[in-house]
Amino acid sequence: MYIRKAVLADIPAIEKIYADARTFMRAHGNETQWTDGYPSMMTGEDLARGQLYVCEKEAGAGPLAVFVYYIGEDPNYAKIEDGAWLSDAPYGVVHRIAVSERAHGTGAASFCLDWAFSKAGNLRIDTHEDNIPMQRLLEKCGFRRTGMIHVEDGTERVAFQKTGGETKEQERA
Repeated sequence: MYIRKAVLADIPAIEKIYADARTFMRAHGNETQWTDGYPSMMTGEDLARGQLYVCEKEAGAGPLAVFVYYIGEDPNYAKIEDGAWLSDAPYGVVHRIAVSERAHGTGAASFCLDWAFSKAGNLRIDTHEDNIPMQRLLEKCGFRRTGMIHVEDGTERVAFQKTGGETKEQERA
C-alpha cells in the first residue's frame, strides 16, 4: 500500500469514504458519531493545512482510506481524565481515519496507523465510546487505552496512545 498527501482531486473519493464510514458505524451500533456533516465539513481545512492523507493500493490507484495526521500539540489532549497519557514526549496525532467499503478487510486502516506511528514514534488518537470496531483495531495495532478526553463540543472520547519509547512509569523508575 501507499500513503500520500491528499489533493483537491481526491475530495469526491474522500467524501465517499466518509459516507461509507458513517454507514458502517450505524450498522455497528454507533449512532451518534460523525453526524451533521462531520467530518466532511473539515475536509477543506484539513487539505489546506496539509494534514490530510490518503492510502492507495498502489500509487495512482485511488484512495482506499483517508486520515488526518500531524505532529504537534492537540488542545483536546491537554486534559485527560480517568487515566494518564503514557508519555508526555512530542507526539503525532491521527484524526478522522476512515476506510472505503471496498477496502474493508484489506488492512488499510492498520497500514495507515502503522505509517503514522513510523513517522512519530509516539502517537495519540481518540474515538467515540460506541465505536467498538475502532477500539478493537487500535488495540490490535498496539495502542493502549489511556483515559477519557473531551473534544471541542464537550463530548467525551476514549483516548489511546502508542509509544515506541519509555512510558511515564518507566521514566520515573
